[in-house]
Amino acid sequence: MDEADSLDADRVIPHNQVEGRSSKIRNWSGFWLLGLCNNFAYVVMLSAAHDILTKQQSDNSTTPTPPSLNGDFEVRNSSNSTRYDCNPVSTAVVLLADILPSLVIKLSATFYIHHVPYGFRVLFCVGATVTSFLLVSFSTTMTMSILGVVFASMGSGLGELSFLSLTAFFSSDVLEGWGSGTGGAGVAGALMYSALTQAGLSPPDTLLTMLLVPAAMLLSYFLLLAFPPMFPQWRRLREAGPMGRGGAEERRRLMDEREEEEEEEEESEQQEKGPREDRASGPLSCTEKMRAIKMILKFVLPLGTVYYAEYFINQGLLELLYFPKSTMTHAEQYRWYQTLYQVGVLVSRSSLRCVKIRNLWALALLQIVNTVFLLSAVYFQFLPAPWLVFIIVLYEGLLGGAAYVNTFYFISKETGDREREFAMAAASVGDTLGIALAALTAFPAHSYFCSL
Repeated sequence: MDEADSLDADRVIPHNQVEGRSSKIRNWSGFWLLGLCNNFAYVVMLSAAHDILTKQQSDNSTTPTPPSLNGDFEVRNSSNSTRYDCNPVSTAVVLLADILPSLVIKLSATFYIHHVPYGFRVLFCVGATVTSFLLVSFSTTMTMSILGVVFASMGSGLGELSFLSLTAFFSSDVLEGWGSGTGGAGVAGALMYSALTQAGLSPPDTLLTMLLVPAAMLLSYFLLLAFPPMFPQWRRLREAGPMGRGGAEERRRLMDEREEEEEEEEESEQQEKGPREDRASGPLSCTEKMRAIKMILKFVLPLGTVYYAEYFINQGLLELLYFPKSTMTHAEQYRWYQTLYQVGVLVSRSSLRCVKIRNLWALALLQIVNTVFLLSAVYFQFLPAPWLVFIIVLYEGLLGGAAYVNTFYFISKETGDREREFAMAAASVGDTLGIALAALTAFPAHSYFCSL
């Protein structure tokens, strides 16, 4: 914790460096693809949650099959005598495996991850994602399937923490690319999984086709991004070495040009509390870290509340909202719930250029209303068809995506250059903690309803 958590002013060009037009396009596109690739496996595992559990249930109740996933995921639970067509295990178990490793990494790595160069972090994320797809594709036991989900969580958690920190070294518009890309991951992952499996491709073959995603992450990071000069790709931040007088002069020149370029943007930012401080030399002290954490709590707490509510819905209630008279099977209904939720996330995470919402508690309240309504719908079963749930789930995704992208936008704008890298990484814990708590509370809800 005494090591340098952020780069000295004499070592790198700060976050608000000027970039040429082509570099801006490359960096925006690069962060869009990184957001897409980083969240892809996480989303796919949640979309496949019902299939994973149903498959293992089928395997455990029949004669052993060859060592690959069975394509038939519509085996019903013969012991299921409840009105909810329950799996013996809630899909929340997949959510826990998909979020707890990520939460552990985010809670701890914020304070030591600066020891690991960004290049090595990306390689780890890619390796974890590849391992995840392979394990789940060829799983023969529940343990093997859940282990695959754990690897997806590890890669996604470290990736989100690292890439959000990385935005501190680029112009602020890359946050738009990152937010839109993470929303795109939801749609691409859920829609691709739903469409391919419904078209007849077996779930294991579907997962194997997705090995192209980690390869795309490698290409977008190492070939597409235009890194600042002297960026310590393979070295620890303290080993980057000073840039010297020439570097400092170049940095001042670039910052002057940046000011001229962004006059209009600066006028719209006059509502901020005073000018930002320049990045000072030296590491952040414990006191400075705690001050930064205290400052971001006003954004992180409502973000965590929003994600708690929506993931309690997604992994605690949606599998119970089954309509047997529909032309779609239970698994198909669940997949499309997840897909439409991700469509809403994509739209709202891509809306930052059009609308900015600073009152995050309003979004949290609306999401809680959604939770109460759908909880009532599960208990009283007053909804007549899945189409109404589709609309609500789409709206739920809009609220969640808006909370995410606006949280990190305002943290980026309202923290100084010195604290920004640390604050962005620390804030990434908010949604993950909310999701983990949602998974834990989904278990008793599942048990209660399936006992009726």
